[in-house]
Amino acid sequence: MEQFSKYIWISFLFVLLALVRWFENELFYDPYLLFFQNDYLYMDSPRQEVLKLVAFTSLRFLINTILSLSILYLFFKDISVVKFSVIIYILSFFVLILCFLYFVLDPNQENYYLFFNIRRFLIQPILLLLLLPAFYYNRLNK
Repeated sequence: MEQFSKYIWISFLFVLLALVRWFENELFYDPYLLFFQNDYLYMDSPRQEVLKLVAFTSLRFLINTILSLSILYLFFKDISVVKFSVIIYILSFFVLILCFLYFVLDPNQENYYLFFNIRRFLIQPILLLLLLPAFYYNRLNK
């Protein structure tokens, strides 16, 4: 029964991650959502409030991080996995947010694709998709 409960909680957390994505327009300020849905390689960067954009992007990263760390903990029941993941998330955040700021403050059309991918790492739980199989593979090899 405990195993069933574990998978119910993990599923619930994945649904929460999906809801963050589903309601991104209502929850977060991000002028790049519509921009990257269009043919952005031939458009000018949208006007944005930089502080507000960074704050909402950071908030979204934090929400995704908390949900992702919870999933990792429930899946592996190992606090060392969570501690290592926290270090990965913190380092990733600082590197990615600095790159994000660079592209927001100095938008060049030739850098839009790189900016799109850096932004994607900040607003989507891609690190979870990388860490979950990595820790699982590591556990299998022990």
